[in-house]
Amino acid sequence: MDSVRLTEEPKLLRPSLVAAWPGVGQVALQGVGYLREKLQAVEFGEIDPMPYSELGGVFIEGNLIQPPRFPKNSFYYWRHPQQRGDLVFFVGEAQPSYHAYDFARQVLDVAERLRVEKVVTLAAALVTEFAEQPRVWGAASSPQMADELQKYGVVLKGDFYVAGMNGILLAVARERGLDTACLLGETPRFAPQVENSAASLAVVEVLAQFLGVDVDLMDLKQMAQKSRQEMERFIMESRREFIDRFTIPIWERPDEEEKA
Repeated sequence: MDSVRLTEEPKLLRPSLVAAWPGVGQVALQGVGYLREKLQAVEFGEIDPMPYSELGGVFIEGNLIQPPRFPKNSFYYWRHPQQRGDLVFFVGEAQPSYHAYDFARQVLDVAERLRVEKVVTLAAALVTEFAEQPRVWGAASSPQMADELQKYGVVLKGDFYVAGMNGILLAVARERGLDTACLLGETPRFAPQVENSAASLAVVEVLAQFLGVDVDLMDLKQMAQKSRQEMERFIMESRREFIDRFTIPIWERPDEEEKA
């Protein structure tokens, strides 16, 4: 754990680890970030990004070149007021460029020191169409946990793939014998760069029930409504671009086409 720096080692009651990294539609990062902020979780450590990250450039602010900025990898904890199980959050600002397996091990080393009982990540489930009310897919490390997810309306899709650290962490946790689960919000594959707050809302609603956490979702619901509007504008603009690029007005077609 040479890369791990902890400011404290909190004593927690039956904690669960909830982790997130950037991904399609920022479903995971936004969802976990919202939950962490609303619960006012306390930061207690970080993982040094140097062995795992590569710089892609430099920030310029007010015409001045800034020092190198590496992504943060931070741990937080939250104690449940009704003692129904505490939470440990891990939030990575970027996917690691190198040594993803070792990075997952570093996160789980801390989790096991805190006696974490289960590990949960969020992700995006890529679908062909945009849905105003995205469904939540799920996967778990045991049939019993998969059945529990179904109680909250989670769809079990059978065989699929979870890319990046939001998937790798689960595999390494399963290797260690920890209970694991993944919640995936449906996101249209044609707009992976558009932030999908509606999908984040869908997975956070399930996550809160699954972990027994009461959290105010009003702000996230408002963000989800704006996200739906942005997605609709994106779809309309994409249609207009397609029409402009791939259709030719009949009065501009060659004579040969008119005679055919």
